Amino acid sequence: MAYPSIHAAVAHTLWIVHSHAMHAWASTPRIAFLSPEPGSGKTRALEITELLVPRPLLSVSQTSAYIFRKISSEDGSPTILYDEIDTVFGPKAKGDHEDIRAVLNSGHRPGAVAGRCVVRGKIVETEELPTYCAVAMAGLGWLPDSLLTRSVIIRMRRRAPHESVEPFRRRTHGTAGEALQVRLSSWCRKHGDRLAAAVPSMPMGIEDRNADVWEALLAIADMAGGEWPAKARVSAVTLVTDAKGGTQSLGIRLLADLKIIFSGVSQLATTEVINRLCALDESPWGDMKGTRLDSRRLAYFLKEYEVKSRTIRTGNTTIKGYSAAELHDAWLRYLPPSPMDAAKTAIADAAKSEVELIIEETRPSPLVEVTSVTNTASTKCLRCGGEGCKWCRWPRPLAPEAYAS
Repeated sequence: MAYPSIHAAVAHTLWIVHSHAMHAWASTPRIAFLSPEPGSGKTRALEITELLVPRPLLSVSQTSAYIFRKISSEDGSPTILYDEIDTVFGPKAKGDHEDIRAVLNSGHRPGAVAGRCVVRGKIVETEELPTYCAVAMAGLGWLPDSLLTRSVIIRMRRRAPHESVEPFRRRTHGTAGEALQVRLSSWCRKHGDRLAAAVPSMPMGIEDRNADVWEALLAIADMAGGEWPAKARVSAVTLVTDAKGGTQSLGIRLLADLKIIFSGVSQLATTEVINRLCALDESPWGDMKGTRLDSRRLAYFLKEYEVKSRTIRTGNTTIKGYSAAELHDAWLRYLPPSPMDAAKTAIADAAKSEVELIIEETRPSPLVEVTSVTNTASTKCLRCGGEGCKWCRWPRPLAPEAYAS
């Protein structure tokens, strides 16, 4: 595969591993390979994924009834690999796909079910069909917000002339892929209990639903150790920031542009704010449906973020304007951290997680209560003089002088 970035490769790898430990997660992220044009490697990503995940179900067209039955199978829930997802959610979608949307939306958490009525003869019965399973998708365009916010988004692109990859042949690579799948499954079974108990630290900017999406992947990275904790957190911040940038509202775009024009400036007059906004490259503010941004519309946008203009002094005159101090709270709440700051925090959090994992692995086992003593040394503790304190609870009591320090 020609990934668009190393961060996409890291996320894809961790997602594949997480599919082998579905019992361990409070929430399973979807992963979506999306692109603006065909021929960008989306289907290839699913084909490679198919070799490495448990019980893969690769399909282009699936009915909701079929998906429900596969998920509730006694053989275990499948890993759904849904290609051409744009035929379900895109502008060219045909038919009603609300049941499939419900499966993909609700199935991110254990215990989620879809209720159905079943007619058996003259009796109408109810049944609950589980929907929890791992899902990977590929398609053109974008996804509905309800599904987008539950997914790791990989924006695929066509390979450039200088980018080359080894040709993928299932008859050649299938055996190696299936062998690796067995190793991944064994590793996850070995560490399953610790993965289920893991509470990985989140880097700056990864919170709420984004934290739900990345929790399982960061837990895998922390358990793997080495360079994975740092790589995973930097990738999380980068991909979440990229996903936000692709769907930001006009209000968020305004806050981001205001942060640019207020760089190194404490306050600006309203007219100067508008002039600087319109002068930004590729900004929408100079032509908003045929009109230029004005002070009334600027105030309307910023009112939603509890930012108001105030009287400021410029030289010997006073005029209406805005201050960086007034905007700081909105920047803090609605804008993602800068990539540099986020990367530094992610690496620091990863190092902390690595230290905590090492401490846990080297923690001594609980002390054993002494039931018999075979040596002749006194077992009385010099701290309390008794037999029952924690200093005396060793399989073989120490000589009295060993307690002196």
